[in-house]
Amino acid sequence: MRIDLPYRNGKIGLDLPDSTEVIEPNNKETDDSPRDLVRQALEKPLDSPDLDRFFVGAVHPLVIVNDGTRPTPTSVVLDVIGDGLEACGARFIVATGAHRAPTEDEYRFIFGANYGRFREKTEAHDARRRESLVFCGTTRAGTPLWLNRRVLEADRILVIGSVEPHYFAGYTGGRKAFLPGVAGYETIQANHKLALQPQAHSLALDENPVHRDMEDALSSIKAPVFSVMTVLDKDQRIVYCASGDLTASFMAAVRSANEVFAVPLRRRFDVVISVARSPMDINLYQAQKAIDNGALAVADGGVLILVASCWDGIGDSAYLDLLGSASTPQEALDKIAAGYKLGYHKAAKIAQAAERIRLVAYSELDRATLKRAFITKADSLQESVDTALAGRGPGAKVAILIDGTLTVPIIE
Repeated sequence: MRIDLPYRNGKIGLDLPDSTEVIEPNNKETDDSPRDLVRQALEKPLDSPDLDRFFVGAVHPLVIVNDGTRPTPTSVVLDVIGDGLEACGARFIVATGAHRAPTEDEYRFIFGANYGRFREKTEAHDARRRESLVFCGTTRAGTPLWLNRRVLEADRILVIGSVEPHYFAGYTGGRKAFLPGVAGYETIQANHKLALQPQAHSLALDENPVHRDMEDALSSIKAPVFSVMTVLDKDQRIVYCASGDLTASFMAAVRSANEVFAVPLRRRFDVVISVARSPMDINLYQAQKAIDNGALAVADGGVLILVASCWDGIGDSAYLDLLGSASTPQEALDKIAAGYKLGYHKAAKIAQAAERIRLVAYSELDRATLKRAFITKADSLQESVDTALAGRGPGAKVAILIDGTLTVPIIE
């Protein structure tokens, strides 16, 4: 069979055995347009007054939006509610977490047609700028809670987000707008250290220490919060939207996200090709999610081939510095256990995968960089797949995750 895989802004062709299993998010059909889905959600807010009443009397309204590396359809939501936000004088903050500020192109992606009227009212959170942070105490897990001053000074907060599986927080969206979104570096580092615990994995909330810690951070937010949460399908179209109370809208979106992204499988495979689609292909830090999900479908000793351009490099470098300082995946895990720094959770997930399976990447990253992460560079995607199949012997089974950063295989 011949298949075209998404790669950066184009496609790359690949010839595969006819028995190849293509794993992709489930279809969730809707006849409603994206804007109509947003409007319908706003007409029926969950556990909250509607948005117009929510903003009545607001003096310092603030909107928290995701950065440009996320597929969140912020611009679509703003197409629907932008006039009201402009009328009440809302300002915006980009929930970057510990990552860099958006580029102007990314701001244009975030705001779309609303770029002109909202860009000058927007600032990007800077987790390392201590003077912009306020200490709010500690969580039950002992995380020191530093939050952006702008958020704490707001008297109404609107959160626009999207919900999809997250490899250690369970899901994106909801509470993540605050932690890590607008939290200090020290706070994010302590929270993400909890990702080393086995309960911190995709689709997990109830016993997930990372999620619980994020929820604890919400107690420091005294202003009323209204949330618009979306769920996207494999083509990044809105298929569901919920609005209202932050937790209620988040949990409603979680249920919808499970219908889209959790894919049951009968078995594991010898070779799995996992694609990190744009915008998650921006760097190895983000594309790693396709390794984590793809590895769930790989048999012990099998091969995972990551397809991700990583056109902007490696992202935050701490994880790669740690991996590069170790000669084996187990040595890397031992170093992480001995002293955690932000980003090491990423290193741990890569090392755990490299301990069990072979990692290969078709990417713009150079050979030496990938080798530091225990990943072999593929100069030719076709040749790397052919070699992997030959190495696993006759009858080797192969699968493709078309959207590896979001599709979560569940072995039944």
